Amino acid sequence: MPEFSGPNDTYFGLPLWISIECRGRVLWAYNAEHLDLLEAYVSARLRERGQYMGSQTLVERLPAWIKDGKHRAEVLDAIGQLRALLA
Repeated sequence: MPEFSGPNDTYFGLPLWISIECRGRVLWAYNAEHLDLLEAYVSARLRERGQYMGSQTLVERLPAWIKDGKHRAEVLDAIGQLRALLA
């Protein structure tokens, strides 16, 4: 079973190319859809929880530094830079 836990491809173990340093850590995405999800979550002013899904959803497992509202502008700026890599 592959482990989806970091900025490396789960099959080859190589670094993902959709990645950037942000706040001294690596912000990464697998693809454009993953980047869309991150952007929607980080930019939301009110993060409501839907039905209880446990603690295994992607957004629930994001690092605290990404979820912290005081880092919103920096994280969104980094997401914008990552989006430019896809253009």
